[in-house]
This record gives sequence, structure tokens and C-alpha cells, in this order.
Amino acid sequence: MASHVFFSLEPSLLPVAAAAAPAARDGGRRRGRRADGHFRPSLAIHPGRRELASHLMLPSELDIQGFMERLDGLMNDVQEMLVHQRRRQRSSTASGGGGGGLERMATVDHLKRLCIDHYFQDEVDSAMDAHLEELAHGGDLLDATLAFRLMREAGHHVSPDEVLGRFTDDNGDFSLAYSKDIRGLLSLQDISHMNIGAEASLYRAKEFSSRSLKSAIDYLEPDLARYVRQSLEHPYHVSLMQCKARHHLSYLQTLPTRCTAMEELALADFQLNKLLHQMEMQEIKRWWMNLGLAQEIPVARDQVQKWYV
Repeated sequence: MASHVFFSLEPSLLPVAAAAAPAARDGGRRRGRRADGHFRPSLAIHPGRRELASHLMLPSELDIQGFMERLDGLMNDVQEMLVHQRRRQRSSTASGGGGGGLERMATVDHLKRLCIDHYFQDEVDSAMDAHLEELAHGGDLLDATLAFRLMREAGHHVSPDEVLGRFTDDNGDFSLAYSKDIRGLLSLQDISHMNIGAEASLYRAKEFSSRSLKSAIDYLEPDLARYVRQSLEHPYHVSLMQCKARHHLSYLQTLPTRCTAMEELALADFQLNKLLHQMEMQEIKRWWMNLGLAQEIPVARDQVQKWYV
């Protein structure tokens, strides 16, 4: 059983401790406290114990330098891919095609979903200004809805009635032919959560896509079925972006055609954020230890991790 250390109180603090002790005695045993009002010391920060658990050990400066060099290399690889896509789009536009724009738009979507688009803001802004209006009013269900979503995320005014009108009948109902287009339905589900008012077409889009995706889950490949189920339970625009980034990365890793540089950059960015959080935790821990409040007031809570979160 872990030992407990008791500290003496200053005379001015004795009334405070006396008032706190009865409440601690009433419910102390149920909450894992000592009956006399003393709390268990934290394993992470209490003096005399191990400073940090093994999974919180921070890397050395040399390790950090190597990690940042690898991160820069991955950023350069993805940047080169974006430049090649921009050149292909220009060539395709000059020859009267539009395939380059669709490829570039899909890449921007992946960068946003993986939360690494801030590394390539200039390329993303350039792609957002290139023929998105044409893509929103042309192409199939996936292309139109993806362009609509990217435009609305960028703050452009775009009417859902104009974009979705090509896929509905005179009554505003979606054609059953689109109930088999899983990727198109996923994109339709995404834009249905971007309703900024009484936009009836987006309400109908949510109803149609949800019903069609739920009925199709049992017939899909396991990886795709898992992605569809998670998308329905945790929609993209009403969830934490970092959680959805890990969800989307897992899905990308199951596709036959992959961009390993983009996936590795997403993993490296996640590890970098984790390292920054650990360093911040170290600073908060050091501040609390130097403050010495836990030594002066035995009933003070040692909950640095909780405070940080």
C-alpha cells in the first residue's frame, strides 16, 4: 500500500482544514480519500516518486531535430505533389478537359480532413479559386457535393438548390439511382450538416443519404462499412477535427491507391502535437511543484493532468 505523507499547517490555515475535514470523513472512503481529509498524492507529480511515466518521457534535442527534418521532407514531398497536380490541371483546362481539377479538389479535401492543410495554405487557396463553381454545377453527385462543401467552407455563397437540383425530380426527391453511389452519398451526408437556415434541399439530402447508407452498410466491404458507420454516428462538421482525422486516415490506408507521403505527414503531425502537449504538461507540472501548495495544504488536489485538459 502506498505510504502517505502528512504536512503541518500554518496557524492561519487550521480553521480551513477543520471545516474541510468533516466533509471528507463523510464521503472519503467512497472516493478513495483518507478519512481525515488528506487526499492520495499523485503518482505523476508527488515528490519522491518517479517524475514521469515511461510513456511521457520526452525525446532529446537530437531526436527532436531529426523528427523536424523528417517532417520537412514529408512536407516537401506533398508540396511537389500539389505542384504537379496544379500543372496537370492547367494542361487539362487548356485541352478542354476537367480531370485535373477533380484530382486537385479531392487532394485538398484529404488535406483538410487530415488537419494538415495549414502547411499548404497557398496551394489550398489556389485550388479553391480554380473552377470550383463549374465543378459544383457539373459532374456527378460526388464532384458536385464536394465542390459545394469546399466552397461553403471557404465562405463562398452557393445555393444548394442550384447544385442539387440536377439530382432530384420535380418534387425535390432524390432519384433512387443515387442510392448505390456510396461515396456520393457520404459527400451528400457531409453537406447536409452545413444547413445555414431553412434550406429544405439539405434537409431532404440528409434524410435520403442517411436512409440509403444505413440500408447499404450490411452489403459493403468491412473497411468501407466501418467508415460509413462512423460517418453516420459522428458527422464531419459536428465532430472534433483531430478525432475525425484519425478516422479518415484509417480509411485512406485501406484504399488501393494511396498517397503515402500525405499519410506519413498526417502521422508526423499527430506525433508533433502529442510532443507539444507533453512538453506543456511538463511545464505545468514544474509550476505546480515549485508552487509548493500541496506541501502547505494537505487537502490540495494533485490533479495536474485534469487541470491541463
